[in-house]
Amino acid sequence: MIGTKELLRLVKECKLVDGLCDRELNNPEGSGFDLRVGEVFQIKKGEAFLGEVDRSTPDVKSIAKYGKEKGIVLKPGDYVLVKTIETVNFPENISAICRPRTTLQRSGVMLITGATDPGYCGELTFAMCNMGKCDFKLELGARIVRMLFFEVSEVVSQYRGQWKGGRVSTGGKEKQV
Repeated sequence: MIGTKELLRLVKECKLVDGLCDRELNNPEGSGFDLRVGEVFQIKKGEAFLGEVDRSTPDVKSIAKYGKEKGIVLKPGDYVLVKTIETVNFPENISAICRPRTTLQRSGVMLITGATDPGYCGELTFAMCNMGKCDFKLELGARIVRMLFFEVSEVVSQYRGQWKGGRVSTGGKEKQV
């Protein structure tokens, strides 16, 4: 795992993570960075499909954006997609995993995260679902996920998927790369 001193050097030299808040730039905790929610999307009705070659995801609608709205309320059972304020620019030798902040778990909110491969550039999108029994107020700009970084020990194929750049929905049927 890459420590914060090295991460801060990479932020300055190659914008490994761009748009970090002052807290992360000046006094990061532990061994990674916290990322913040920048935009929230509602999944529209429609169909989703995942096949061997093709896929499609339902269209989405932006319902809140950092700097415009203060926040949103997730009712029990609400499911949304959240995009980070920060953008990442991963070189060929760095990968990362994201873990939800424990405040979400303690509030009954599930954040579904994934891995970020070498070569990926753009914002990150996660799924968030209020699994609890009470309303959950989410302020835009709040830290929601902890990103942990790892050095890849050998040259690997770079990320070349269509989600690069922070795209949230396929916008129709497409061939998978």
